[in-house]
Amino acid sequence: MNAYVFPGQGAQFSGMGLDLYEKSDIAKELFDKANDILGFEITKVMFEGTAEELKQTNVTQPAIFLHSVILSKALGDSFKPDMVAGHSLGEFSALVANGTLGFEDALRLVSKRAMAMQKACELQPSTMAAVLGLEDEVVEEGCSFIDGVVVAANYNCPGQLVISGEIDAIDKACEWMKEKGARRALVLPVGGAFHSPLMEPAREELAAAIEATTFNTPKCPVYQNVTTKAVTDPEEIKKNLIAQLTAPVKWTQSVQNMIKDGAISFTEVGPGKVLSGLVKKVDRSMETILASI
Repeated sequence: MNAYVFPGQGAQFSGMGLDLYEKSDIAKELFDKANDILGFEITKVMFEGTAEELKQTNVTQPAIFLHSVILSKALGDSFKPDMVAGHSLGEFSALVANGTLGFEDALRLVSKRAMAMQKACELQPSTMAAVLGLEDEVVEEGCSFIDGVVVAANYNCPGQLVISGEIDAIDKACEWMKEKGARRALVLPVGGAFHSPLMEPAREELAAAIEATTFNTPKCPVYQNVTTKAVTDPEEIKKNLIAQLTAPVKWTQSVQNMIKDGAISFTEVGPGKVLSGLVKKVDRSMETILASI
């Protein structure tokens, strides 16, 4: 079975999507439609903007979503996933890829998600940190007794776990992780504590928008960040997508379950190649492919 995976925030780069726009009629049509839906020329920022401009909240998430989804559409008949998954934001791309969400509805949700997360970040200063070289259980243990909000947020691959929470709590957690033998415990340049309880205001705001959106029965299962299992029921997909903002991204476990369920290759659709690297760290024998037209 062929698994298709979609990247999340951080994969953006200046010039992203320009080759698609120039090579594919369907890509040009969808990019132009996206400009209308968002009410500004996101294509201008994607194709010509600086790294700093691409980091703007109202740009980053829609830009990565658009690159991934439009690439999947431009692949035409060769795009045949048996299963899909997306890392955090990438789950929205995956849900368009398997037919659960329409392009326009998903883009509006992604834009709303970005704005809601930005507002939540402004309510309370917070951050995230990458912990390398420790067992998941040790990182979880450290998070459990440090004062303040700090939780395991992204299970990226064995030996790489991102924690999320209040700034002081993250700093203390990083020190504790280093004492326990972490190869690195590094605060990340992010706007806030994504996938933590501090995103609750954003979860509530996004929940209303998701509930008001039509979710179709998908053409193939999605392995969602929250449950890590194959899901095909639209109502369950909705529930998991709402929970995702305050729950951890269990990417390692999702990839393991996709392999257990028969995946023999993973195609990464979107900017960058981060997920291909993570898949290889979960199982070195897996074939990984970068989608291109």
